[in-house]
Amino acid sequence: MSITNTPTSNDACLSIVHSLMCHRQGGESETFAKRAIESLVKKLKEKKDELDSLITAITTNGAHPSKCVTIQRTLDGRLQVAGRKGFPHVIYARLWRWPDLQKNELKHVKYCQFAFDLKADNVCVNPYHYERVVSPGIDLSGLTLSSSGTLMVKDEYEFENQPSHSGVDGHHQTIQHQPSRPGGPQELFSSSALLPPPEGSSSASTSAFSSLAAGASRMVSDDIAFQPPISNHPAPDYWCSIAYFEMDVQVGETFKVPASCPTVTVDGYVDPSGGDRFCLGQLSNVHRTEAIERARLHIGKGVQLECKGEGDVWVRCLSDHAVFVQSYYLDREAGRAPGDAVHKIYPSAYIKVFDLRQCHRQMQQQAATAQAAAAAQAAAVAGNIPGPGSVGGIAPAISMSAAAGIGVDDLRRLCILRMSFVKGWGPDYPRQSIKETPCWIEIHLHRALQLLDEVLHTMPIADPQPLD
Repeated sequence: MSITNTPTSNDACLSIVHSLMCHRQGGESETFAKRAIESLVKKLKEKKDELDSLITAITTNGAHPSKCVTIQRTLDGRLQVAGRKGFPHVIYARLWRWPDLQKNELKHVKYCQFAFDLKADNVCVNPYHYERVVSPGIDLSGLTLSSSGTLMVKDEYEFENQPSHSGVDGHHQTIQHQPSRPGGPQELFSSSALLPPPEGSSSASTSAFSSLAAGASRMVSDDIAFQPPISNHPAPDYWCSIAYFEMDVQVGETFKVPASCPTVTVDGYVDPSGGDRFCLGQLSNVHRTEAIERARLHIGKGVQLECKGEGDVWVRCLSDHAVFVQSYYLDREAGRAPGDAVHKIYPSAYIKVFDLRQCHRQMQQQAATAQAAAAAQAAAVAGNIPGPGSVGGIAPAISMSAAAGIGVDDLRRLCILRMSFVKGWGPDYPRQSIKETPCWIEIHLHRALQLLDEVLHTMPIADPQPLD
Protein backbone atom coordinates (compact mmCIF):
# COMPACT_ATOMS: atom_id res chain seq x y z
CA MET A 1 0.00 0.00 0.00
CA SER A 2 1.23 3.49 -0.78
CA ILE A 3 2.49 5.99 1.78
CA THR A 4 -0.81 7.86 1.63
CA ASN A 5 -2.61 4.65 2.70
CA THR A 6 -4.64 4.71 -0.51
CA PRO A 7 -4.42 1.24 -2.05
CA THR A 8 -3.82 0.40 -5.71
CA SER A 9 -4.91 -2.53 -7.83
CA ASN A 10 -1.63 -4.25 -6.96
CA ASP A 11 -2.54 -4.47 -3.27
CA ALA A 12 -4.29 -7.42 -1.70
CA CYS A 13 -8.07 -7.60 -2.01
CA LEU A 14 -8.44 -7.34 1.77
CA SER A 15 -6.58 -4.01 1.86
CA ILE A 16 -8.65 -2.58 -1.00
CA VAL A 17 -11.94 -3.70 0.56
CA HIS A 18 -10.94 -2.23 3.94
CA SER A 19 -10.15 1.14 2.33
CA LEU A 20 -13.37 1.25 0.29
CA MET A 21 -15.42 0.24 3.36
CA CYS A 22 -14.20 3.40 5.09
CA HIS A 23 -16.05 5.51 2.50
CA ARG A 24 -19.47 3.82 2.65
CA GLN A 25 -22.45 6.01 3.56
CA GLY A 26 -23.99 3.74 6.18
CA GLY A 27 -27.33 3.02 4.54
CA GLU A 28 -26.63 -0.72 4.48
CA SER A 29 -25.46 -3.13 7.15
CA GLU A 30 -21.72 -3.61 7.47
CA THR A 31 -22.07 -7.28 6.48
CA PHE A 32 -23.97 -6.51 3.27
CA ALA A 33 -21.63 -3.64 2.35
CA LYS A 34 -18.56 -5.83 2.86
CA ARG A 35 -20.01 -8.65 0.74
CA ALA A 36 -20.95 -6.23 -2.05
CA ILE A 37 -17.53 -4.55 -2.08
CA GLU A 38 -15.64 -7.86 -1.89
CA SER A 39 -17.66 -9.19 -4.82
CA LEU A 40 -16.88 -6.11 -6.91
CA VAL A 41 -13.17 -6.04 -6.10
CA LYS A 42 -12.79 -9.72 -7.01
CA LYS A 43 -14.53 -9.12 -10.34
CA LEU A 44 -12.15 -6.24 -11.09
CA LYS A 45 -8.89 -7.92 -10.02
CA GLU A 46 -8.13 -8.88 -13.62
CA LYS A 47 -9.02 -5.36 -14.86
CA LYS A 48 -6.44 -3.33 -12.95
CA ASP A 49 -7.10 -0.03 -14.71
CA GLU A 50 -10.80 -0.19 -13.83
CA LEU A 51 -10.05 -1.19 -10.24
CA ASP A 52 -7.70 1.78 -9.94
CA SER A 53 -10.46 4.00 -11.38
CA LEU A 54 -12.86 2.73 -8.73
CA ILE A 55 -10.35 3.34 -5.93
CA THR A 56 -9.64 6.84 -7.22
CA ALA A 57 -13.32 7.72 -7.57
CA ILE A 58 -14.32 6.49 -4.11
CA THR A 59 -11.32 7.69 -2.11
CA THR A 60 -11.45 11.19 -3.62
CA ASN A 61 -15.26 11.42 -3.51
CA GLY A 62 -15.31 11.94 -7.27
CA ALA A 63 -12.93 14.89 -7.17
CA HIS A 64 -10.73 13.35 -9.86
CA PRO A 65 -11.98 12.08 -13.27
CA SER A 66 -12.33 8.32 -13.45
CA LYS A 67 -13.05 5.73 -16.12
CA CYS A 68 -15.97 3.32 -16.37
CA VAL A 69 -15.89 0.49 -13.82
CA THR A 70 -17.69 -2.43 -15.43
CA ILE A 71 -19.11 -5.82 -14.55
CA GLN A 72 -20.95 -8.22 -16.82
CA ARG A 73 -24.69 -7.64 -17.23
CA THR A 74 -26.80 -10.51 -15.93
CA LEU A 75 -29.76 -12.02 -17.77
CA ASP A 76 -32.37 -9.98 -15.84
CA GLY A 77 -30.08 -6.99 -15.32
CA ARG A 78 -29.85 -7.46 -11.55
CA LEU A 79 -27.01 -8.47 -9.26
CA GLN A 80 -27.38 -10.82 -6.30
CA VAL A 81 -25.46 -10.01 -3.13
CA ALA A 82 -25.99 -11.87 0.15
CA GLY A 83 -29.33 -13.29 -0.99
CA ARG A 84 -30.61 -9.91 -2.19
CA LYS A 85 -31.10 -8.74 -5.75
CA GLY A 86 -30.82 -5.22 -7.07
CA PHE A 87 -29.63 -3.21 -10.04
CA PRO A 88 -25.81 -3.13 -9.76
CA HIS A 89 -25.33 0.59 -10.37
CA VAL A 90 -27.99 1.31 -7.73
CA ILE A 91 -26.37 -1.00 -5.17
CA TYR A 92 -23.00 0.75 -5.38
CA ALA A 93 -24.42 4.26 -5.68
CA ARG A 94 -26.29 3.58 -2.44
CA LEU A 95 -23.19 2.25 -0.73
CA TRP A 96 -20.95 5.19 -1.56
CA ARG A 97 -23.19 8.17 -2.34
CA TRP A 98 -26.94 8.13 -1.60
CA PRO A 99 -28.22 5.60 1.01
CA ASP A 100 -31.91 6.31 0.22
CA LEU A 101 -31.55 6.14 -3.57
CA GLN A 102 -33.85 4.15 -5.83
CA LYS A 103 -33.31 3.22 -9.47
CA ASN A 104 -35.59 5.75 -11.17
CA GLU A 105 -33.59 8.64 -9.69
CA LEU A 106 -30.35 7.81 -11.52
CA LYS A 107 -29.16 9.36 -14.78
CA HIS A 108 -25.77 8.59 -16.27
CA VAL A 109 -23.29 11.31 -17.19
CA LYS A 110 -22.63 11.90 -20.89
CA TYR A 111 -19.13 10.43 -20.94
CA CYS A 112 -20.16 7.09 -19.37
CA GLN A 113 -19.86 4.49 -22.13
CA PHE A 114 -21.35 1.50 -20.28
CA ALA A 115 -24.23 3.08 -18.31
CA PHE A 116 -26.96 0.70 -17.20
CA ASP A 117 -29.57 2.29 -19.48
CA LEU A 118 -27.37 1.81 -22.58
CA LYS A 119 -28.11 -1.95 -22.41
CA ALA A 120 -24.51 -2.93 -23.19
CA ASP A 121 -23.11 -6.36 -22.27
CA ASN A 122 -21.13 -4.71 -19.47
CA VAL A 123 -22.57 -2.30 -16.89
CA CYS A 124 -20.72 0.63 -15.37
CA VAL A 125 -21.06 0.69 -11.56
CA ASN A 126 -18.85 3.75 -10.94
CA PRO A 127 -21.08 5.81 -8.60
CA TYR A 128 -19.56 9.02 -9.93
CA HIS A 129 -20.71 8.23 -13.47
CA TYR A 130 -24.32 8.79 -12.37
CA GLU A 131 -26.26 11.81 -11.19
CA ARG A 132 -29.27 11.80 -8.92
CA VAL A 133 -32.33 13.43 -10.46
CA VAL A 134 -36.07 13.47 -9.70
CA SER A 135 -38.17 13.78 -12.82
CA PRO A 136 -41.02 16.35 -12.69
CA GLY A 137 -43.24 13.51 -13.94
CA ILE A 138 -42.40 11.12 -11.11
CA ASP A 139 -45.23 9.63 -9.11
CA LEU A 140 -44.56 10.81 -5.57
CA SER A 141 -46.91 8.30 -3.97
CA GLY A 142 -43.98 5.96 -3.43
CA LEU A 143 -42.17 8.57 -1.32
CA THR A 144 -42.75 9.45 2.32
CA LEU A 145 -41.28 12.22 4.42
CA SER A 146 -39.21 10.97 7.33
CA SER A 147 -38.88 12.80 10.63
CA SER A 148 -35.58 14.24 9.43
CA GLY A 149 -37.29 15.78 6.41
CA THR A 150 -35.63 13.55 3.82
CA LEU A 151 -37.53 11.61 1.20
CA MET A 152 -37.47 7.87 1.78
CA VAL A 153 -38.14 5.41 -1.04
CA LYS A 154 -39.13 1.74 -0.89
CA ASP A 155 -36.08 -0.48 -1.08
CA GLU A 156 -35.66 -1.93 -4.57
CA TYR A 157 -33.87 -5.08 -3.48
CA GLU A 158 -35.75 -8.33 -3.19
CA PHE A 159 -35.04 -11.00 -0.62
CA GLU A 160 -34.58 -14.55 -1.79
CA ASN A 161 -36.74 -17.20 -0.10
CA GLN A 162 -38.70 -14.64 1.91
CA PRO A 163 -41.94 -16.30 3.10
CA SER A 164 -44.17 -13.25 2.59
CA HIS A 165 -43.01 -12.97 -1.04
CA SER A 166 -43.50 -16.58 -2.02
CA GLY A 167 -44.96 -17.73 -5.33
CA VAL A 168 -44.17 -17.13 -8.99
CA ASP A 169 -45.16 -13.48 -8.92
CA GLY A 170 -43.61 -12.79 -5.50
CA HIS A 171 -41.08 -10.27 -6.87
CA HIS A 172 -43.60 -7.86 -8.39
CA GLN A 173 -43.63 -4.26 -7.26
CA THR A 174 -46.43 -1.81 -7.94
CA ILE A 175 -45.67 1.09 -10.30
CA GLN A 176 -48.32 3.79 -10.33
CA HIS A 177 -49.72 5.66 -13.35
CA GLN A 178 -51.76 8.79 -12.68
CA PRO A 179 -54.12 10.63 -15.06
CA SER A 180 -52.76 13.59 -17.02
CA ARG A 181 -53.10 17.16 -15.85
CA PRO A 182 -56.46 18.86 -16.55
CA GLY A 183 -56.51 20.66 -19.86
CA GLY A 184 -53.44 18.88 -21.17
CA PRO A 185 -53.33 16.90 -24.40
CA GLN A 186 -54.19 13.65 -22.66
CA GLU A 187 -54.23 11.55 -25.80
CA LEU A 188 -50.53 12.07 -26.46
CA PHE A 189 -48.81 13.09 -23.27
CA SER A 190 -50.66 11.35 -20.45
CA SER A 191 -47.66 9.28 -19.42
CA SER A 192 -45.37 12.29 -19.19
CA ALA A 193 -47.69 14.31 -16.97
CA LEU A 194 -48.20 12.16 -13.91
CA LEU A 195 -49.85 13.72 -10.90
CA PRO A 196 -49.32 12.70 -7.28
CA PRO A 197 -52.42 11.16 -5.62
CA PRO A 198 -54.60 13.11 -3.16
CA GLU A 199 -53.01 14.22 0.08
CA GLY A 200 -52.75 11.49 2.66
CA SER A 201 -52.83 8.61 0.18
CA SER A 202 -49.07 8.16 -0.18
CA SER A 203 -47.55 4.80 0.73
CA ALA A 204 -43.97 3.78 1.33
CA SER A 205 -44.81 0.32 0.03
CA THR A 206 -45.15 1.37 -3.61
CA SER A 207 -42.24 2.23 -5.89
CA ALA A 208 -42.09 5.46 -7.88
CA PHE A 209 -42.39 5.59 -11.64
CA SER A 210 -40.74 8.16 -13.87
CA SER A 211 -39.24 6.56 -16.93
CA LEU A 212 -42.37 6.89 -19.07
CA ALA A 213 -41.87 10.64 -18.96
CA ALA A 214 -38.51 10.16 -20.63
CA GLY A 215 -40.08 8.01 -23.32
CA ALA A 216 -43.15 10.15 -23.98
CA SER A 217 -41.78 11.85 -27.07
CA ARG A 218 -40.78 8.45 -28.46
CA MET A 219 -44.30 7.10 -27.99
CA VAL A 220 -45.87 10.17 -29.56
CA SER A 221 -43.65 9.97 -32.62
CA ASP A 222 -44.48 6.27 -32.96
CA ASP A 223 -48.18 7.14 -33.18
CA ILE A 224 -47.85 10.11 -35.51
CA ALA A 225 -45.19 9.01 -37.97
CA PHE A 226 -46.21 6.65 -40.75
CA GLN A 227 -44.68 3.23 -40.40
CA PRO A 228 -44.91 0.42 -42.95
CA PRO A 229 -46.56 -2.79 -41.68
CA ILE A 230 -44.31 -5.31 -39.96
CA SER A 231 -45.79 -8.09 -42.07
CA ASN A 232 -47.62 -8.21 -45.40
CA HIS A 233 -49.80 -10.99 -44.05
CA PRO A 234 -53.45 -9.78 -43.88
CA ALA A 235 -54.51 -8.64 -40.41
CA PRO A 236 -56.71 -11.10 -38.46
CA ASP A 237 -60.49 -10.70 -38.43
CA TYR A 238 -60.39 -10.16 -34.66
CA TRP A 239 -57.75 -7.90 -33.13
CA CYS A 240 -58.00 -9.41 -29.64
CA SER A 241 -59.84 -11.94 -27.50
CA ILE A 242 -60.67 -11.37 -23.84
CA ALA A 243 -61.16 -14.08 -21.21
CA TYR A 244 -62.67 -13.21 -17.81
CA PHE A 245 -61.50 -14.95 -14.63
CA GLU A 246 -62.56 -15.07 -11.00
CA MET A 247 -59.55 -16.23 -8.99
CA ASP A 248 -58.10 -19.07 -11.11
CA VAL A 249 -61.34 -20.05 -12.90
CA GLN A 250 -62.46 -18.71 -16.27
CA VAL A 251 -66.08 -17.54 -16.20
CA GLY A 252 -68.12 -17.38 -19.40
CA GLU A 253 -66.88 -17.68 -22.95
CA THR A 254 -63.93 -15.85 -24.45
CA PHE A 255 -65.00 -12.52 -25.99
CA LYS A 256 -63.58 -11.79 -29.45
CA VAL A 257 -63.27 -8.20 -30.64
CA PRO A 258 -63.60 -7.71 -34.42
CA ALA A 259 -61.07 -5.60 -36.30
CA SER A 260 -63.96 -3.28 -37.23
CA CYS A 261 -64.16 -2.25 -33.53
CA PRO A 262 -60.73 -0.78 -32.67
CA THR A 263 -62.11 0.37 -29.31
CA VAL A 264 -63.75 -2.04 -26.87
CA THR A 265 -65.11 -1.44 -23.37
CA VAL A 266 -64.96 -4.05 -20.61
CA ASP A 267 -67.37 -3.06 -17.83
CA GLY A 268 -69.43 -4.44 -14.96
CA TYR A 269 -72.85 -3.97 -16.58
CA VAL A 270 -75.25 -6.49 -18.14
CA ASP A 271 -75.82 -5.73 -21.84
CA PRO A 272 -75.44 -9.10 -23.64
CA SER A 273 -75.38 -7.77 -27.20
CA GLY A 274 -71.58 -7.84 -27.54
CA GLY A 275 -69.98 -5.83 -30.35
CA ASP A 276 -67.77 -3.18 -28.77
CA ARG A 277 -68.77 -3.99 -25.16
CA PHE A 278 -67.88 -6.98 -23.00
CA CYS A 279 -70.22 -6.78 -20.00
CA LEU A 280 -68.99 -8.83 -17.07
CA GLY A 281 -72.10 -8.22 -14.96
CA GLN A 282 -74.11 -10.69 -17.05
CA LEU A 283 -71.78 -13.63 -16.35
CA SER A 284 -72.82 -16.12 -13.66
CA ASN A 285 -70.64 -18.41 -11.58
CA VAL A 286 -72.11 -20.95 -9.15
CA HIS A 287 -68.87 -20.95 -7.16
CA ARG A 288 -68.76 -17.16 -6.77
CA THR A 289 -67.92 -16.06 -3.23
CA GLU A 290 -69.21 -13.04 -1.37
CA ALA A 291 -65.78 -11.37 -1.63
CA ILE A 292 -65.80 -11.76 -5.42
CA GLU A 293 -69.35 -10.41 -5.59
CA ARG A 294 -68.34 -7.33 -3.60
CA ALA A 295 -65.36 -6.70 -5.87
CA ARG A 296 -67.51 -7.06 -9.01
CA LEU A 297 -69.80 -4.30 -7.74
CA HIS A 298 -66.90 -1.86 -8.06
CA ILE A 299 -65.94 -2.66 -11.68
CA GLY A 300 -68.48 -0.07 -12.84
CA LYS A 301 -67.55 1.54 -16.16
CA GLY A 302 -64.43 -0.61 -16.27
CA VAL A 303 -61.78 0.01 -18.88
CA GLN A 304 -61.56 0.94 -22.55
CA LEU A 305 -59.03 -0.87 -24.74
CA GLU A 306 -57.98 0.84 -27.96
CA CYS A 307 -56.02 -0.71 -30.82
CA LYS A 308 -53.92 1.84 -32.71
CA GLY A 309 -51.99 1.41 -35.93
CA GLU A 310 -51.03 -2.15 -36.72
CA GLY A 311 -51.46 -3.41 -33.17
CA ASP A 312 -50.39 -1.00 -30.41
CA VAL A 313 -52.78 -1.02 -27.44
CA TRP A 314 -53.80 1.81 -25.11
CA VAL A 315 -55.92 1.57 -21.95
CA ARG A 316 -58.22 4.16 -20.44
CA CYS A 317 -59.49 3.54 -16.90
CA LEU A 318 -63.18 4.53 -16.85
CA SER A 319 -63.88 3.00 -13.44
CA ASP A 320 -63.93 4.88 -10.14
CA HIS A 321 -61.32 2.39 -8.93
CA ALA A 322 -57.82 1.69 -10.21
CA VAL A 323 -56.99 -1.31 -12.39
CA PHE A 324 -53.76 -3.31 -12.17
CA VAL A 325 -51.93 -4.33 -15.33
CA GLN A 326 -49.19 -6.79 -16.22
CA SER A 327 -47.48 -5.32 -19.27
CA TYR A 328 -44.01 -6.15 -20.63
CA TYR A 329 -44.03 -2.85 -22.53
CA LEU A 330 -44.52 -0.81 -19.34
CA ASP A 331 -41.91 -2.95 -17.58
CA ARG A 332 -39.39 -2.08 -20.28
CA GLU A 333 -40.27 1.62 -20.18
CA ALA A 334 -39.77 1.57 -16.41
CA GLY A 335 -36.35 -0.05 -16.81
CA ARG A 336 -37.54 -3.29 -15.26
CA ALA A 337 -37.13 -6.89 -16.37
CA PRO A 338 -40.18 -8.34 -18.21
CA GLY A 339 -42.81 -9.48 -15.72
CA ASP A 340 -41.01 -7.72 -12.88
CA ALA A 341 -43.72 -5.22 -11.90
CA VAL A 342 -47.46 -4.63 -11.54
CA HIS A 343 -48.73 -1.33 -12.94
CA LYS A 344 -51.52 0.49 -11.10
CA ILE A 345 -53.54 2.64 -13.52
CA TYR A 346 -55.67 5.23 -11.78
CA PRO A 347 -59.19 6.40 -12.80
CA SER A 348 -59.17 8.64 -15.92
CA ALA A 349 -55.59 7.66 -16.81
CA TYR A 350 -54.95 6.89 -20.49
CA ILE A 351 -51.77 4.99 -21.16
CA LYS A 352 -50.03 2.83 -23.73
CA VAL A 353 -49.63 -0.76 -22.53
CA PHE A 354 -48.45 -2.63 -25.64
CA ASP A 355 -46.13 -1.81 -28.53
CA LEU A 356 -46.30 -4.24 -31.45
CA ARG A 357 -42.89 -3.40 -32.95
CA GLN A 358 -41.13 -3.75 -29.63
CA CYS A 359 -42.90 -7.07 -29.05
CA HIS A 360 -41.90 -8.30 -32.51
CA ARG A 361 -38.25 -7.41 -31.92
CA GLN A 362 -38.32 -9.12 -28.55
CA MET A 363 -39.87 -12.33 -29.88
CA GLN A 364 -37.31 -12.45 -32.72
CA GLN A 365 -34.44 -11.97 -30.28
CA GLN A 366 -35.73 -14.56 -27.80
CA ALA A 367 -36.47 -17.12 -30.51
CA ALA A 368 -33.01 -16.68 -32.05
CA THR A 369 -31.35 -16.84 -28.62
CA ALA A 370 -33.23 -20.02 -27.72
CA GLN A 371 -32.36 -21.65 -31.03
CA ALA A 372 -28.66 -20.74 -30.80
CA ALA A 373 -28.49 -21.85 -27.17
CA ALA A 374 -30.16 -25.18 -27.93
CA ALA A 375 -27.73 -25.84 -30.78
CA ALA A 376 -24.74 -24.86 -28.65
CA GLN A 377 -26.02 -26.97 -25.76
CA ALA A 378 -26.32 -30.02 -27.99
CA ALA A 379 -22.80 -29.46 -29.28
CA ALA A 380 -21.48 -28.97 -25.75
CA VAL A 381 -23.04 -32.21 -24.51
CA ALA A 382 -21.39 -33.95 -27.45
CA GLY A 383 -18.08 -32.41 -26.36
CA ASN A 384 -17.64 -30.36 -29.53
CA ILE A 385 -17.00 -26.99 -27.91
CA PRO A 386 -13.37 -26.37 -26.91
CA GLY A 387 -12.38 -24.09 -24.06
CA PRO A 388 -11.66 -24.07 -20.34
CA GLY A 389 -15.30 -24.63 -19.40
CA SER A 390 -15.95 -27.55 -21.69
CA VAL A 391 -14.75 -30.48 -19.60
CA GLY A 392 -16.86 -33.32 -20.89
CA GLY A 393 -19.22 -30.76 -22.38
CA ILE A 394 -21.17 -30.59 -19.12
CA ALA A 395 -20.37 -27.07 -17.82
CA PRO A 396 -21.40 -25.16 -20.97
CA ALA A 397 -24.52 -27.29 -21.27
CA ILE A 398 -25.62 -26.25 -17.79
CA SER A 399 -24.84 -22.56 -18.39
CA MET A 400 -26.88 -22.50 -21.60
CA SER A 401 -29.82 -24.54 -20.35
CA ALA A 402 -31.80 -21.48 -19.25
CA ALA A 403 -31.63 -19.85 -22.69
CA ALA A 404 -32.29 -23.15 -24.46
CA GLY A 405 -35.32 -23.68 -22.24
CA ILE A 406 -37.26 -20.77 -23.79
CA GLY A 407 -40.35 -22.36 -25.29
CA VAL A 408 -43.43 -21.37 -27.27
CA ASP A 409 -45.32 -20.54 -24.07
CA ASP A 410 -42.59 -18.08 -23.04
CA LEU A 411 -42.84 -16.34 -26.41
CA ARG A 412 -46.64 -16.39 -26.34
CA ARG A 413 -46.65 -14.46 -23.05
CA LEU A 414 -45.19 -11.49 -24.95
CA CYS A 415 -48.53 -11.28 -26.80
CA ILE A 416 -50.75 -11.28 -23.71
CA LEU A 417 -51.92 -8.56 -21.31
CA ARG A 418 -53.43 -9.27 -17.89
CA MET A 419 -55.55 -6.81 -15.95
CA SER A 420 -57.18 -7.01 -12.52
CA PHE A 421 -60.13 -4.85 -11.46
CA VAL A 422 -60.22 -3.16 -8.05
CA LYS A 423 -57.71 -5.47 -6.32
CA GLY A 424 -53.95 -5.53 -6.86
CA TRP A 425 -51.35 -8.21 -6.30
CA GLY A 426 -47.66 -8.43 -5.46
CA PRO A 427 -45.67 -7.54 -2.32
CA ASP A 428 -47.79 -4.43 -1.68
CA TYR A 429 -50.89 -6.61 -1.29
CA PRO A 430 -51.90 -9.85 0.44
CA ARG A 431 -52.35 -11.50 -2.99
CA GLN A 432 -49.08 -12.67 -4.56
CA SER A 433 -50.50 -13.68 -7.97
CA ILE A 434 -53.17 -12.28 -10.28
CA LYS A 435 -54.89 -15.67 -9.94
CA GLU A 436 -55.63 -14.72 -6.33
CA THR A 437 -57.53 -11.56 -7.33
CA PRO A 438 -61.35 -11.70 -7.41
CA CYS A 439 -61.96 -10.50 -10.99
CA TRP A 440 -59.48 -10.10 -13.82
CA ILE A 441 -59.15 -10.43 -17.58
CA GLU A 442 -56.56 -11.88 -19.93
CA ILE A 443 -56.23 -10.22 -23.33
CA HIS A 444 -54.71 -12.15 -26.24
CA LEU A 445 -53.49 -9.83 -29.02
CA HIS A 446 -54.08 -11.55 -32.34
CA ARG A 447 -51.78 -9.53 -34.59
CA ALA A 448 -48.90 -10.17 -32.19
CA LEU A 449 -49.73 -13.90 -32.08
CA GLN A 450 -49.87 -13.91 -35.88
CA LEU A 451 -46.39 -12.36 -36.05
CA LEU A 452 -45.12 -14.88 -33.50
CA ASP A 453 -46.42 -17.67 -35.70
CA GLU A 454 -44.43 -16.22 -38.62
CA VAL A 455 -41.28 -15.99 -36.47
CA LEU A 456 -41.64 -19.62 -35.38
CA HIS A 457 -42.20 -20.76 -38.99
CA THR A 458 -39.05 -19.02 -40.22
CA MET A 459 -36.89 -20.79 -37.63
CA PRO A 460 -35.17 -23.89 -39.04
CA ILE A 461 -35.79 -27.01 -36.99
CA ALA A 462 -32.74 -29.18 -36.38
CA ASP A 463 -33.03 -32.83 -37.41
CA PRO A 464 -33.54 -35.07 -34.39
CA GLN A 465 -30.44 -37.03 -33.51
CA PRO A 466 -30.78 -40.82 -33.40
CA LEU A 467 -30.57 -42.38 -29.96
CA ASP A 468 -27.53 -44.49 -29.23
